[in-house]
Amino acid sequence: MKSKWFFQKLNSFLPYCTSPVSSPLKTLILQNPYSDTSKFALNQVDISFLLSLCGREGYLHLGSSLHASIIKNFGFLDGNNRDNLRNVVVVWNSLLSMYSRCGELRDATKVFDHMPIKDTISWNSRISGLLGNGDFEMGFRVFKQLYESGIYQFDQATLTTVLTACDKPEFCYKMIHSLVFLYGYEREITVGNALITSYFRCGCCSSGRRVFDEMSEKNVVTWTAVISGLAQGQFYVDSLKLFEKMRDGPVDPNSLTYLSSLMACSGLQAIREGRQIHGLVWKLGVHFDLCIESALMDMYSKCGSLEDAWKIFESAEEVDEVSMTVILVGLAQNGFEEESIQVFVKMVKSGVVIDPKMISAILGVFGIDTSLALGKQIHSLIIKKSFGSNYFVNNGLINMYSKCGDLDDSIKIFCWMPQRNSVSWNSMIAAFARHGNGSRALQLYEEMRLEGVWPTDVTFLSLLHACAHVGLVEKGMGFLESMAKDYGISPRMEHYACVVDMMGRAGLLNEAKKFIEGLPEKPGILVWQALLGACSIHGNSEMGKYAANQLFLQAPESPAPYILLANIYSSEGKWKERARTIKKMKDMGVTKETGISWIEIEKQIHSFVVEDRMHPLAEIIYGVLRELYTLMMDEGYVPDKRFILYYLDQHGKG
Repeated sequence: MKSKWFFQKLNSFLPYCTSPVSSPLKTLILQNPYSDTSKFALNQVDISFLLSLCGREGYLHLGSSLHASIIKNFGFLDGNNRDNLRNVVVVWNSLLSMYSRCGELRDATKVFDHMPIKDTISWNSRISGLLGNGDFEMGFRVFKQLYESGIYQFDQATLTTVLTACDKPEFCYKMIHSLVFLYGYEREITVGNALITSYFRCGCCSSGRRVFDEMSEKNVVTWTAVISGLAQGQFYVDSLKLFEKMRDGPVDPNSLTYLSSLMACSGLQAIREGRQIHGLVWKLGVHFDLCIESALMDMYSKCGSLEDAWKIFESAEEVDEVSMTVILVGLAQNGFEEESIQVFVKMVKSGVVIDPKMISAILGVFGIDTSLALGKQIHSLIIKKSFGSNYFVNNGLINMYSKCGDLDDSIKIFCWMPQRNSVSWNSMIAAFARHGNGSRALQLYEEMRLEGVWPTDVTFLSLLHACAHVGLVEKGMGFLESMAKDYGISPRMEHYACVVDMMGRAGLLNEAKKFIEGLPEKPGILVWQALLGACSIHGNSEMGKYAANQLFLQAPESPAPYILLANIYSSEGKWKERARTIKKMKDMGVTKETGISWIEIEKQIHSFVVEDRMHPLAEIIYGVLRELYTLMMDEGYVPDKRFILYYLDQHGKG
């Protein structure tokens, strides 16, 4: 009766099948009507086909029911039936593959262990199932058993399967790559493609490129693997050059190739090349592909052409979570933080499905000028959507609360997280550093190390920032040395700028200058800004002029060096030098950006500029300020005018 029950289950399941495979499944049942309660009308080929469908679609209950039924009809699995041995092995392999694809590794192990006879496909299914479900240790162990057995011969599918799971270059090169040559599979395109992908995934770009160059035959997957690998490894120029070389050859790019080349354009901010690729995908008619549209929006956004990105977004026939996330990030990256928030709010109100990536993107927009109340509303949305266990969302909340001035809630989010990754620790360390609590930031770093979490370059950036604000110069220099010595992390210009800021705040201006002169690369704008800022704090006009001159050369359109240098001269009473600096700024056509202050009252952000009269409550505000100023003067307050940058009017009054 088990067979009859199985067919009843299949028939009852058919109305719920929506995928293309349900159609052949239904055809197979109709062509093989149940006729005998003790026997199947299906043969071994049909059984294998059904099991394959169950595995492909994840129909575990149906697959296990079929397994139970064929156990009763043991002839399907009888390894002693020499006349039909091949079909028996096919059924066993189909069972093994079905359980593996459904994630039932324990049942797959039982099937594999009880198989009366195995072939290479059996071993491949076993290895693929283990690796595909994340059990890498056991997967490689089974591969080793296959290699050492001496009975079974692995094939190109085995090597390709194992290469997809390689994440260590020494394993990929010393073992698998050696076997490829030892057994003569170096000319197989699928194996070569898997080697290329594995090498790039391990960060061995040169080895991946070498495999590509040595391949005698290449297909579109080969070219795309290298172009994509180079782009993901940030070798954007090489990626685009190879894309151009591919277009001149006999192999035509596919959608994935164009996606990878657009990624390279985004990394280079190469809008001219990006527009050319946009034209190519338009001609091919694939520009309406969701992934292509998202890549184009990302490219235009990163190239600063938000108008083009918005046009694609508006004209899209369909948008998904990726494209909506891209446009939100694009708005924020191009200085349209408020518009990004408005678009997100409209998405929520219109019923658009919100996912964790979109939440993370919008949380990244928040800063000191953003409404904390709105941030808390988004936090409520996160709780409602049950996104509270998502790494990226929680990390975004930590940053949002700290940037909006609420350190306590940042700490609560961090403490409540069930699991933390390096970004979580980095976000919390940065939050303490941002709020001037350098000692707590350093303490958290030690806790991070005890947890076994590996620090990143961002971790050290926050630590150096913290050391700068608490005056721990020696400790900060230790962190800079530890980056390369203990963790193999090369410092970026941002790290060097933090060190200069740290030394400058401690009054070690000469040491800061010597540090800059000894840098292994040409100092950037951030480094000179840090030195000039330190000179402004300590009123050192001589070194300040030196730093400002360097900034004039690298950023002639920036008002920062003029303003800071003028303030230094003011602090020393050097009014002529100050006047010359202001005149030079005017002659160069550089204008000072208007300073803005914000305050949030009853969920509304109020912004002010110097001598602002536009606010509807301006008169009341100035009245309160006058009263406060009078009270302060009565208490003995004397304003310090050294750092006030103002222009004398025609009558000589400030």
